[in-house]
Order: sequence, then structure tokens, then C-alpha cells
Amino acid sequence: MPDDAFEPGPPHPATVPPALPPAPATARLRVVVADDNPVVRAGLGVLLSGRADIQVVAEAADGREAYEKTLHHRPDVVLLDVRMPGVDGISALPHLVGIAPVLMLTYSRESEIVHEALRLGAGGYLVHGEFTADQLVQAVRDTRNGRAHFTATAADALLAHMRHGTAPDRAALPLPDGLGAALTAAHARTSARTPVHEPSRQREHSESLSQLQPLVGQSSVSGGSVSPPNRQQYGLSSREVEVMELIASGMSNQQIAATCFISEKTVKNHINRIFTKLHSTSRSEAIARWLGTAPPDPGRHP
Repeated sequence: MPDDAFEPGPPHPATVPPALPPAPATARLRVVVADDNPVVRAGLGVLLSGRADIQVVAEAADGREAYEKTLHHRPDVVLLDVRMPGVDGISALPHLVGIAPVLMLTYSRESEIVHEALRLGAGGYLVHGEFTADQLVQAVRDTRNGRAHFTATAADALLAHMRHGTAPDRAALPLPDGLGAALTAAHARTSARTPVHEPSRQREHSESLSQLQPLVGQSSVSGGSVSPPNRQQYGLSSREVEVMELIASGMSNQQIAATCFISEKTVKNHINRIFTKLHSTSRSEAIARWLGTAPPDPGRHP
């Protein structure tokens, strides 16, 4: 064999690519829920913790407990009710915003409260019954990133306050992203529903006035005041009473489902049972009986 002949050497071991490091686990968005209603807290806990990227780390029943839990857990977002016993949400808000972004989640829709919450640093304002579960989840996610969410009533209330109150101190009121879009939408709704010559204050109360019209109409027919209805005679369960109150307030099935954290199918089932107990065939008839404005019907005995 020639000297320069090729002689194969020992086989090389197969080349194995180095193992990749494991992908870092995505941190879940941590939330503290503050509301004095245990049913609301439980519903929010189930709803939010059911999402893969969100974890409810603590619950609080008042503003003081909210501050303590927020200080301890250092969450990404705090969901805060307005009306709570002891230290309420507005009182606790300036102490909370120094620790974590705060999203107001409440039944309180007064324009002064909405404005004050924003002045004190709230990152958004949602009124119960005006959002879906998915919209709430997205609002929580966006609040952590500094983008504000406002439901229709909150945006309208803020716009009304800005029109009738004193102009806010821009230096003292940092407006979060998203507020301009909310106010623009509120202005569009106001312009569409309110004639130019109509006082805006009158429009602000139109919703509550429409709810009082059945009472006023009954009073004018009878010539006297309406006596308080005896609602116990219908035998509604506590959940049915809650649903009936929401029906009487003018909420749709979708809004009731979002408020009670139940499906629309469950809402319909409740309504069917309510109609049976109230001997009613329509929403308006059920509301009239619930408010005590329905004319007496001797053929029916609830």
C-alpha cells in the first residue's frame, strides 16, 4: 500500500446538538379583588382564575384589608369596589395606586365618583352589568399595561361632570391611555340621544326617570301615592329576587348574566320561574307586579 494511501480513522461519534434550555414559564397576572359582597368576590375569583394567564392572589372586604393585601402580595392589578364598610374604595384608592394599578369595578355610577376615582389615579372604571366576562378579563390585562377601560355609564358620567363641574387640574390628573376614546364614544352617544336644546342634566337622569314612570302613572290614575308592594307573597328565592331586581332596573339578559356571573341560559331559566310565580307573561307585566303598579286582578291569587 502506498505511503500516501488514505486509511480511515476510528468512526466519530454522532454529533448531537446541545440541549436547549427550557423556555421560561410565563408569569401569571396577579390580581387582588376588593368588594364587600362575598358573592361578587367569589364570582370574580372563579372567572379570573379560570384564565391561564391570571391568578387571584387575595380577596378583601373593605379598603383597609385591600391595602394590607395589596401591600403584602404586590399584585399586578387591584379590582376595587367604591362602596364598602369602614374604609371605602375612594378613600383607599390613593394609597393603593402607589403599589399597583387599580381598576374600579363597582355599581357606583355617579359622575362625581367617576371623576374623583380618576383624579386619584384609577386606571379605569367599569360599572357592573355593562360588560361581558371577556371584556372584564381584557380590561384587567390592559390595566396592567396602562390602558384604561370605561363602560358606557362611567364614560357618560365623566363627560357630564366635565361639562358641568370645574375643569380638572391637568397637572394633578394624569389621564391614562384610552380615556380619550372613551370620552369620544360617550360624546357620540350623548349627541345621538340628546337634542341640542335639551339640558344635559336632564339627560343624565333620563334612565332613572324611565324606571319611575310606571310608579308615576299608577299614582296619577289612583289619585294617591303607591303603597309598597308585598313581594313576599310571590315566594321568590333569594337568587330570583336578585334577578327580578335587575330586570326591574332595565338590564338585559346579557347584562344580568354578567352581573351575576351566570350564563344567559341560567338567566332565562330564572326568568321563566319568576314569570310563573308572578303570574306574568312579559317583562313589563312582571316589573309592574314587582313594583306594585299592576292593576288588581281578582282572577289571580299569587
